[in-house]
Amino acid sequence: MKIGVFTVLYQNLSFEEMLTKLSEAGVDAVELGTGNFPGNSHCDTDELLDAPDKLRAFQRALETRGMTISGLSCHGNPLHPNPHTAKEAHDVWRKTVLLAEKLEVPVINGFSGCPGDHLNAKYPNWVTCSWPPEYKEMLDWQWNEVVIPYWKEEAAFARLHGMERIALEMHPGFVVYNPETLLKLREHAGPVIGANFDPSHLIWQGIDPVEAIKKLGREDAIHHVHAKDVYLDQANIKVNGVLDTKHYSEILDRSWTFRSVGYGHDEKMWKDILSTLRAVGYDYVISIEHEDMLASTDEGLGKAVSLLKRSVFKDKAAELWWA
Repeated sequence: MKIGVFTVLYQNLSFEEMLTKLSEAGVDAVELGTGNFPGNSHCDTDELLDAPDKLRAFQRALETRGMTISGLSCHGNPLHPNPHTAKEAHDVWRKTVLLAEKLEVPVINGFSGCPGDHLNAKYPNWVTCSWPPEYKEMLDWQWNEVVIPYWKEEAAFARLHGMERIALEMHPGFVVYNPETLLKLREHAGPVIGANFDPSHLIWQGIDPVEAIKKLGREDAIHHVHAKDVYLDQANIKVNGVLDTKHYSEILDRSWTFRSVGYGHDEKMWKDILSTLRAVGYDYVISIEHEDMLASTDEGLGKAVSLLKRSVFKDKAAELWWA
């Protein structure tokens, strides 16, 4: 496995400055935002698609530092009920596919999106219960009329351009938020759909990341992995449960908070995650996503890199010489 970084944490640096900084930190790969929520400060699709000389310079900057791109990330909501918002997200997605084809990047990361409750809705509507019955009716409409048709078409578009791995992050607020919903979409849109496995979004829902890896790994449905931790405040959970709409800055009052790797759960849990990924055959990049309000960017990333370097396996597994 290789250690990578989702580079949005250094969006204030130029592309080459960011690469140099991460290379010196011992990072092997970068995950680059191409627009929508991650922004495109390090990877402007319009610029790179329209200027072959800039594309070559972009590739040389990576090659001279011995770094690769683990994935292009365009997390947005292409299913948004506002047509303008949906089109913006969709256009970024399509351009990202075209750029991935030129760069020979094997993975595109994103969100499944979430529709509204009817065609003329104003905002997305994330359904979290099946009763009263209108919620189940709404969910069926979302999946059958919007989600499945969209992703079947986009999976075909991706394959047409040589893309075999669309890695959707299982994220509450969108229709794909756990292994069951990820596999449901994969069943309808094909094996090009898989997970960008981020344990932080699963753990606070009460999901065991190791068991989730086993479930998805048996289906060969893990296309990319994020390393991000989450702290569970058990006192607040005992009073209010895990659903929490308070701002991320209200750390003392929230039920959970994103943390640097090793500051939500111990090193043993991360070693279990990495070992289980190896057991299911994942041998790609572990991409650090830094979203810790209690650590500086440099220190939080540095501690994450240090823990993962101690924990990842670089060599191939040994033969079973003892059995």
